[in-house]
Amino acid sequence: MAGGASSRFGEDKALVEIGGRPMLGRMIDLMRRVTPKLKIVALREKYTEFGIETVADRWPGEGPLGGIITALLDAVADSAQTTPNQQSQVTSQEAGAWCIIVSCDMPFLTEDWLKFLTQRAESSTAEVILPRSAGGFEPLCACWRPGAAEALRQAFERGVRKMMDGVKEVKAEVLDEKDWKRFDSAGAGRLFWNMNTPSDYEEARRILEAEGR
Repeated sequence: MAGGASSRFGEDKALVEIGGRPMLGRMIDLMRRVTPKLKIVALREKYTEFGIETVADRWPGEGPLGGIITALLDAVADSAQTTPNQQSQVTSQEAGAWCIIVSCDMPFLTEDWLKFLTQRAESSTAEVILPRSAGGFEPLCACWRPGAAEALRQAFERGVRKMMDGVKEVKAEVLDEKDWKRFDSAGAGRLFWNMNTPSDYEEARRILEAEGR
């Protein structure tokens, strides 16, 4: 997810560098180790230099819930483009299909945590599986079923914009601290930390560069 306006940040936080790499590039490298298929939800043609397909946000400027729905609708469309011989296979597997959706500005996410999250999703009957940290729920680091797209879109069209109001429209499974704490860097509570302001960025850069990451 890289469709935000970065209004509090003052510049495009997807392109600020940590350790000589743009933040979005770091996230792409991380996600490639977690999932074989990767797309960016953003304004079309904005990040072509990264060589990743961009899915244009259907509701630019309307907040992250619209970006999540965009991603899920794109996954549904991908499934619909299968050949007739493949269709029965896709249908039978639909209940187990997931999208892992993360924000581009979470510099302390780890491969181990994201792999645990995806593995946990494979055995879940929920439509979204998301962690809850000391700061609250973390729907921008979560696994979502493409099948949840329609209920979310209907809510969005009724005027729902808050992420957690959207989550209430689908069946959710919550992972608490006991599930994610062991993946947190040095137990410092940074796993889901994101960069909303320039001072957040400077702190993240200082920590990661000091750790050689």
